[in-house]
Amino acid sequence: MKKDFINKLISILLGFSVLLLIITFSIGLPIYIRPFYYLHINALDLPNKTGYSYETIKEAYDTVLDFLTLNKDFSTGKLLYSTSGKNHFVDCKFLFDLNFYVLLISSIIVISIILLKHFKKIEIKKLFGFSPVFYASIFINIIIIAIVTIASTDFDKAFTVFHNIFFHGKDNWIFNSKTDQIINILPQDFFMNCAILIASSIIIITFSNIIVEIIKRKKQLN
Repeated sequence: MKKDFINKLISILLGFSVLLLIITFSIGLPIYIRPFYYLHINALDLPNKTGYSYETIKEAYDTVLDFLTLNKDFSTGKLLYSTSGKNHFVDCKFLFDLNFYVLLISSIIVISIILLKHFKKIEIKKLFGFSPVFYASIFINIIIIAIVTIASTDFDKAFTVFHNIFFHGKDNWIFNSKTDQIINILPQDFFMNCAILIASSIIIITFSNIIVEIIKRKKQLN
């Protein structure tokens, strides 16, 4: 009885960890894959639109990302920044660090549970023949499709709502392009493409999980 209860708790933990892992992994894609931004430099014609060279733009982006992900001193390369602008990136760093640690912890939990199941130390409980991974994937899919549907109707408004939620009570995310020149190389089209990449990753992963679980279920019934 006690073992059965523990297995149920572990199964719930697996579902919740898979949910967090998929979300944080997908969010991490545009953060840690820097070439994703590099491709935008010429694609969005940033050198001509801003007057900065390709090298200056890349250096500014890299130094900001070094601060956000590698704990290096804050800098925007050759571009100007204000104290208010720097403070916004300090707020961003908290969210970036949070995403990294949740990604790390959820990965460790999922891998540990998979190994324990493989060596028959635990049993993953199923509901109606499907594992917690199936239900976690369906839940995320519903949420992300709803968000994408709302955001696609008015991305500008969705962008503002996002900042009001995660930077509640602050307005330092509204940059002055003259005092915080970094905003000139971070157009909204880039953030929209980041959102598309994240949403696409989540949808692909979750649909793959759902299909695999359905195939497993059919094999069990045959």
